[in-house]
Amino acid sequence: MSESTASQRMYRLDRFIVPHQAREEFLARVKATHRVLNEQPGFIQDFLLEQPHDEDTFVLATLVEWENTGFIDSARVVVKEMHQKTGFNAQETIARLGIKAEMGSYQRIR
Repeated sequence: MSESTASQRMYRLDRFIVPHQAREEFLARVKATHRVLNEQPGFIQDFLLEQPHDEDTFVLATLVEWENTGFIDSARVVVKEMHQKTGFNAQETIARLGIKAEMGSYQRIR
């Protein structure tokens, strides 16, 4: 892999503070979404990570590595279509389950 190819890589990092009682429902949805992401062009790898937060919550972080920004945009469309087909509303679910979310795309610093 050339230096220019590596420098185009993009990373989608999402962090969620999740109440323990919402863990199974939310994690099932995240895993379903990541199964779809794994099949998309430009996908390189992903990680689902967790850590305790406090007695009522834990942190779930997801990290996906993409070849470049264009692939993130394409995957976003596919995920949106999947959510529409299954009647899933991410914002409504996050609010209903009491989840706090921070989401963003990042580049590697050289």
